[in-house]
Amino acid sequence: MSARPAGAAALLLAWYDERKRDLPWRDTGDPYATWVSEIMLQQTRVETVIPYFRRFMADFPTAAALAAAPEDAVLKHWEGLGYYSRARNLHRGAKQVAADWGGELPRTAAQLRGIAGIGPYTAGAIASIAFGERAAAVDGNVTRVISRLTGFAGEADSAAGRAEIARRAEELMPPERPGDFNQALMDLGATVCLPAAPDCAACPLRTCCAARAMGDPRALPVLAPKKKPRPMDWDVLLLRAGDRVLLRRRTERMLKGLWVFPMAEGRREALDLAAEMQERLALPVRNLRRAGEARHVFTHQIWNMVIWTAETEAGADAPEGCRFAGAAELEALALPTAMRAARALAGRILEDTENDSV
Repeated sequence: MSARPAGAAALLLAWYDERKRDLPWRDTGDPYATWVSEIMLQQTRVETVIPYFRRFMADFPTAAALAAAPEDAVLKHWEGLGYYSRARNLHRGAKQVAADWGGELPRTAAQLRGIAGIGPYTAGAIASIAFGERAAAVDGNVTRVISRLTGFAGEADSAAGRAEIARRAEELMPPERPGDFNQALMDLGATVCLPAAPDCAACPLRTCCAARAMGDPRALPVLAPKKKPRPMDWDVLLLRAGDRVLLRRRTERMLKGLWVFPMAEGRREALDLAAEMQERLALPVRNLRRAGEARHVFTHQIWNMVIWTAETEAGADAPEGCRFAGAAELEALALPTAMRAARALAGRILEDTENDSV
């Protein structure tokens, strides 16, 4: 079967006109809204993104508004979405757009690629949806649809495979409505051409799909095996100083810029952990107690956490890179989802402390 199935674009667009999903970033005519939505949608479900997108656009309605916002505020709006480098790069990109492009996004995929955090997929999505450029936008859904439709049996997530999928997508793309064509591919992959259970009977491309003609659409795309996430043990310390608890701002690449409680990789007995934290923080660590456990799964890591509580001097100064936060600050600061259980426990401890002092 040809890598360019006849009539596929017309069939797909007719289906899209009838079945397209009603999403808040569609039909706005705002390139910035398209940009924000596409960054949020990377590795995140549409249902999860919608409320985040609405809140984000309400507080940062333009690239200039986002560029002027402090990073802490941007990260707080992203809290719970994960993959926080997306937020930092979006913020950096907004600063570039404000400084270099007068607050307006450039109109071509090639120019968009020069902005922080905008790769080939996002550049193609913005250029096609917002500016009508005939540019492919190849994400996981599009990779699956194009692989099955055209019978591409190469490794689809290799560099060569991604380039070939993009080439085939652009070959199929009509000169008119390129943005709708890209969004139709995304919708088809998200709702019909599913990974394990494609609904071929409901697919508008069933009559020209190579994978269906071969008898097993699930055989495509061919993807490299995923690495299993690596389990890691952590001790997490809730160190209270009166009505405040200690937080550290991460400088590591993973979760950079977010606030976490002091952590130590591995497992320790109470006395060993108290001694290590006391030396590391240059603060007394008293009454250390094991308070609970938590688990969080990242793409490449699984954090198995033991949460400990302890106390230090009420008027203590925070070490460099750290801060003591009261209950209100604890809620206002941007903490990763991995810290959700620890933050909830810290909030209860601070609330009990305030009640005891009344």
